[in-house]
Amino acid sequence: MKPLFILIFALLVSNQSLAQDKKSYQIKRTETPPKIDGVLDDTAWKDAQVATNFTEFRPDVGDTAAANKTTKVRMTYDDSGIYVSAYCYDNPEDIMRQFTQRDNFGQSDFFGLIFNPNNDAQNNTEFFVFSSGTQADAVESPNYGEDFGWNAVWESSVQIVDDGWIVEIKIPYRALRFTQQEDPTWGIQFHRHYRKTREQMTWNPIDVTKGNIGLYNAELKGIKNITPPTRLSFFPYASGLVSTFDGETESDFAAGLDIKYGITENITLDATLIPDFSQAGFDDVQLNLGPFEQQFAEQRQFFTEGVDLFSKGNLFYSRRIGDRPSGRLNLNNDESIEEYPEKVQLLNAVKVSGRTKNGLGIGFFNAITKKTEVDITNTLTGQKRSQIVEPLANYNIMVLDQQFNKNSSVTLINTNVTRDGEFRDANVTGLLLDLVNKKNTYGAIAEVKMSTFNDVPNTENGYTARVGVGKNSGKIRYSLTYDYADENYDINDLGILFRNNYSNYNAEVSYRTFEPTKNFNNTYFGTWLNYNQLSNPNTFTGANTGFNFNGQTKTLHNLGINGNWNFGKQYDYFEPRNGFDSYFVTENYAQSNMWISSNYNLFFALDANLGYGRFFNDDRKNFNNIWFGLNPRFKFNDKFLMVLGFDYDNYTADRGYVNGQEVNDEIIFGQRDRIDMTASISGSYNFNSFNALTLSFRNYLSTVTYDDSMYTLQSDGSLNRSDIYTKNNISSDLDFDPDINFNTWNLDLSYTWQFAPGSQLTALYRNQIFNFSNDSEAGFFDSTSDLFKQEQRNTFSLRMVYFIDYNDLKKVFQRKS
Repeated sequence: MKPLFILIFALLVSNQSLAQDKKSYQIKRTETPPKIDGVLDDTAWKDAQVATNFTEFRPDVGDTAAANKTTKVRMTYDDSGIYVSAYCYDNPEDIMRQFTQRDNFGQSDFFGLIFNPNNDAQNNTEFFVFSSGTQADAVESPNYGEDFGWNAVWESSVQIVDDGWIVEIKIPYRALRFTQQEDPTWGIQFHRHYRKTREQMTWNPIDVTKGNIGLYNAELKGIKNITPPTRLSFFPYASGLVSTFDGETESDFAAGLDIKYGITENITLDATLIPDFSQAGFDDVQLNLGPFEQQFAEQRQFFTEGVDLFSKGNLFYSRRIGDRPSGRLNLNNDESIEEYPEKVQLLNAVKVSGRTKNGLGIGFFNAITKKTEVDITNTLTGQKRSQIVEPLANYNIMVLDQQFNKNSSVTLINTNVTRDGEFRDANVTGLLLDLVNKKNTYGAIAEVKMSTFNDVPNTENGYTARVGVGKNSGKIRYSLTYDYADENYDINDLGILFRNNYSNYNAEVSYRTFEPTKNFNNTYFGTWLNYNQLSNPNTFTGANTGFNFNGQTKTLHNLGINGNWNFGKQYDYFEPRNGFDSYFVTENYAQSNMWISSNYNLFFALDANLGYGRFFNDDRKNFNNIWFGLNPRFKFNDKFLMVLGFDYDNYTADRGYVNGQEVNDEIIFGQRDRIDMTASISGSYNFNSFNALTLSFRNYLSTVTYDDSMYTLQSDGSLNRSDIYTKNNISSDLDFDPDINFNTWNLDLSYTWQFAPGSQLTALYRNQIFNFSNDSEAGFFDSTSDLFKQEQRNTFSLRMVYFIDYNDLKKVFQRKS
C-alpha cells in the first residue's frame, strides 16, 4: 500500500495549476427591461456586449462555427433579474425542435446558460431552452454531475426566424443563490447544441480531456447594487382521487403546501406539509429469487429535487422513508389479519441546503413517519387486538461539505433513524475525501464510515473504508481501489447495502478518443480486474475480469460490446441465506452482451441488445442464459413519439436456493428453468411546450419451473442430488410449491397542463393488475388470460399545484396600499 499513500501525498502538495485565459462579459444595467417574447427589438439589447466566436468541443474539438451557424449572445440586468438573448443562426431546415415536457431534451437544438455566482468552478446552475420552447434546469457539481430533479421558476420565449432561431430568457434572482457583494465576479458560460449533427459549442473553450466543466467558465463582471431577494415561494396543492378494487370504491381529497424559503442568501429551506404522492409513478417490480432486496428508483418529487448534498457517500436511499413497516408481526396459531400495510404514512419532511461563498456546503434533512398498527383477529373467539408494526419514526441527515482547490472536497455526513419504543434505532457517520491535483490530471478518494444500530437488546458497531487513486485525464486513464467492510456494517435503515463483510481490490484501465476518426466520432475501451475476499475470515471469494467497448459512428449510431469472466471458483456466502456459515460454489462463468442504439433523429430508431452466458465446467454444462431486447422508436412528428419495448431473458438449468426451505438443518437447492418477459409502451403527444398527453404501460411475466430432483448444499459448497427431497414431497409435506408464475400489469395515462410559470394541473388514470400462482407451465397467452381474471384496481386522480412568489405577492399589496 506504500505507493498508494505516496501518490496521495503527491496530490496534496502539487502546486501546478490549470492555466487558461478566460473570456469576460461586461454586463450593463437597464432601466427598461426587455419583453420576453423572442423578438429582439428592445432598447436594452442595443448597447449590450455581444458574446460570439463559440468553440466546438464535440465532436470536432477546437473548431469554430460556419458563418451561417454562429451564435450572438447579449445580457443585461435590473433589480429583479438577469436577461439574456441569443440569436442562434442556422438553416431553418436543419433546426430540430421536438416538443417535450420539462427537463426532457428529446431531439431538439438547445441554448444553455450556466451561472456560477460563487465562481468556484464546482457549483453551476444551468438553464436550457430548446428550439421547441421547452425548458430544462439543473444544478451541477463534479461530485454528483447534473441534478435535473432541481427545478426553478423562470421565463423564456423562442421564435423561429428565416436565418435561425431566437431565444430570450429572464432568470429572476430567486432562482440563484448568491451573497451581496459590491463588485462581484461570477462564473458564466454559454452552450449551443446542434441536434442534427450533435455538434456542441461553448463561448469559453473547454478542454474535454481533463478537469470538470466548471473550470472553463468565463467571467461575468459589471453587476452592481443588487440585493438578493427574499427567497420565499409557496406551492399550495389540492388533489382528488377515486379508486375501485374488488367491488369497492374509495375516494380521497387532500390539500397541502410545499414551501421554499431562503434562510440566508445561500441556504434554502424546503418543506412539504401534508405530503401527497398519489401521482408518483409505479415501480418496475420484478420477481426476486436472489438474496438481496430489489432497489427502486425514487418517484416522489420532494425526494428527487435538490438532494445532491444528501447523496454524499451513498448513505441515503430515500425509499426507506414511507416504505413497508420494519416491525415483525407476532401471530398465534389461531390469529389472522385482514391486510398488512404496504407503506407507512409520511407526516412531513424538511430539508435545508446550500453553500457559502467560501465553499462550505450545509445540508440538513428531517422526515417524520406515522405510527402504523395492524388489526389482529382471533379466529376462534372473534376477539380483536392491535400490534404496532412501525412506531412513530424520525429520519435525519446532516452534511458538512467543504470544497477547495476548485476541484476537491472533504465531507462529514451523519444519518440517523430514531424509532419510538422498543424498536431498532440506527446511526451512520462518514468522513469522505475527494482530492484532485491542481493540474486536474490525477485524483484520489478516501472514505471511512461507521454504523451503529441496536436491535434491542443488542448494539452493534460496523465499519467500512475505501481508498483509491488514479489518472483521470487524457486518452489513457487508470485507477486502483480498495474496499473494506466488516460483517457488522449496516446502513439499511436509511441507506441501501446489498452486502457487507468484504475486502476487495479493483484495477481499471481505459482508452478513449476525443477527435473523430474515419468511422467514429468518439470511442471508449475499458478493462478491469477484481479480486474479492471476505473480511472475516480473510478468505478468497472470487475474481473476475472483463471489458467494455462503445462508440458513436459518423452517422450518429451508438454501439458497444462488453464481456465478463468469473475465472476459477467463486464462493457465494449469500445465496445459502444463513449468514456466513455456508457458501455455494460456482466455477468459470462467462458472459457477453452487444447493443446498438441507432440515430434518434430519424423517424424510426432502434435500441437492441443480445447477450449470452454459460459455465465452462462439466458440472454446469447444461446451463445457458440468453437474453435480448428490442425497443423500436417512432417519431411520427415533432409532437408525437412512441417507444415500444420487448425484453426476454431465459435461464436453462439454473441453480439456486429454494426460497424459504431449510429442512433438518439442510439447505435445499433446486435446478430450475426461468423465463422473464417484459412488454412496454411509452408514448407522448405534446400539443405544445405546456400541454402533454403521456402513456406508460408495462407487462412483466416471470415463470420458474423446478426439476423434480432437489439438491442439498454440502460443506465444501458443492451440491449433492438428494435421495430424500423432491419437488413433489416438498410441496405435499411442507405445503410449499417452488414453481412460480408472477405476472404484473401497470398502465398510466396522464394529461399535464402548465397553465402558469411553476403551476401545473395533472389528470391521471391508472390501471393495475397482479397475479401470482404456481402454474409455471402456462404459456404467455394462458398467463395473460389468468391475469385478466384477477381484480383490477382502477384509479383516477386530479392534482393542481400553484406557484406563488412572496415578492410578487408583496408588490400586489403595496399597490393596493
